[in-house]
Amino acid sequence: MKKQGNSRLAERYRVKDPGSFRLKSVDPGDRDRLESEDVAADRLAEGIKRLADLQDKLYAAHRWSVLIVIQAMDAAGKDSTIKHVMSGVNPQGVSVTSFKQPSAEELAHDFLWRCNEHLPESGDITIFNRSYYEEVLVVRVHPEYLGAQHLPESVLGKDLWKDRFQDIRNWERHLTRNGVVIRKFFLHVSKAEQKRRFLARLDEPNKNWKFSTADLAERAHWKDYMRAYEDMIRNTSTDFAPWYVVPADHKWFTHLVVAEALVHALESLDLQYPVLDAKHKRELAAVRRALLKQG
Repeated sequence: MKKQGNSRLAERYRVKDPGSFRLKSVDPGDRDRLESEDVAADRLAEGIKRLADLQDKLYAAHRWSVLIVIQAMDAAGKDSTIKHVMSGVNPQGVSVTSFKQPSAEELAHDFLWRCNEHLPESGDITIFNRSYYEEVLVVRVHPEYLGAQHLPESVLGKDLWKDRFQDIRNWERHLTRNGVVIRKFFLHVSKAEQKRRFLARLDEPNKNWKFSTADLAERAHWKDYMRAYEDMIRNTSTDFAPWYVVPADHKWFTHLVVAEALVHALESLDLQYPVLDAKHKRELAAVRRALLKQG
């Protein structure tokens, strides 16, 4: 994969001017003029290989870490994207955390608390399948959930969401200042494609387990979610922790965009394997001589 190609595709879907961003400006069915999955397959394979090489250097250098945030409506392809894009990396240096409904212990703390213990160590990649952004998405669409968060009345005013956006920006700024590279992806699926995928889950027995009646209930709030996503992206996409709004009606294209965006992000770090100093080189030379003498 050529670096120029990575940059072009990644940059196309990165939110560059958050203040004027509109979700309707991104077509969920866009394929960047790629005619079919077969056309993209070779590029994706090259991207996966390049990502594996870069991850090896990331792990060896043990300086930077990477946090990948994936948000989407149900059936947009979050699990599929993780499975395909990360298929070539060393699992020793990658972890995935899926954030479900908060526990009683988590609700007794601030909304960012439960994410801290899952942040990547130096040299590692961590993927958040859903994340702290649920607190300005699901909770915003269902403000009744705030009642379980033990918040004082004084913080529940009209500035609540504005304050949470600011808290998220500040927290992400703190992380990046400590060597965490953050890339955030909203997989933008159309309502029509979501319906098709829901029906497939109902029609195919081996996919029945993926469907929940709660998914249908949330679909009824589609417009509210779209407004919440747009406001979230407008308020939390920054140069240091950008959002990518990725067309998701064609999963193979989603995989390609996410892979190339991650490759581009890692390439920008100019990762190198550690260079040993003279002392360590002498030690290795001594070990080599000792091994050669052994039978």
